[in-house]
Amino acid sequence: MFHKEGHKIILITTIIVITTVLLVDEISQNDWFQKLIQITAIVIFILILQFFRNPKRQIKHNDNHILSPVDGKVVVIEEVEENEYFKSKRLQVSVFMSPLNVHVTRFPLGGTVLYSKYHPGKYLVAWHPKSSTENERSTIVIQTQENQRVLFRQIAGAVARRICNYSSKGDEVNQNMEAGFIKFGSRIDVFVPKGSKIKVSLNDIIIGGETILAEI
Repeated sequence: MFHKEGHKIILITTIIVITTVLLVDEISQNDWFQKLIQITAIVIFILILQFFRNPKRQIKHNDNHILSPVDGKVVVIEEVEENEYFKSKRLQVSVFMSPLNVHVTRFPLGGTVLYSKYHPGKYLVAWHPKSSTENERSTIVIQTQENQRVLFRQIAGAVARRICNYSSKGDEVNQNMEAGFIKFGSRIDVFVPKGSKIKVSLNDIIIGGETILAEI
């Protein structure tokens, strides 16, 4: 199953690949060159399909568990000052997504959207320390029924050029619902309350909607 954000790109890519495969036979008599172009076009098509895949993730809902919003690799675990919304210290867990990862963003827990804001910005590489505050990004804050608040931030990387955020202030959301999509390599920062028990380690490879980042 492919994500709706990829339908147009997949269609365009399909047309380009088919056209390329058919035309290369007409414009070149070199068998080696024909096969190289055809194989390259097919590989690019497969990579596009892989990028926009949207696997279903089944979980047991537990709003004491903060799930990873995305697939990827844990690159930051530290206590920081969160200055956009909380303006106080929080525990930050950051996940880097390569272009090969699933890029669907999921709500890490259920509750009410208190804050949802898009920020235009730069396109520094996603692992750069300043990407969290200077890159194109969207910030979402969820409050649970137990009044716990968690902030997560979608951050564009050097390749990403579009962040899709489906949430608005006041929305009621469920854990693991789709929260958005980031096109190509990017990063997610999750800010959890101090005192939360972090359940992952640096460099862990994690699965969006399944891996527990922290326990409140």
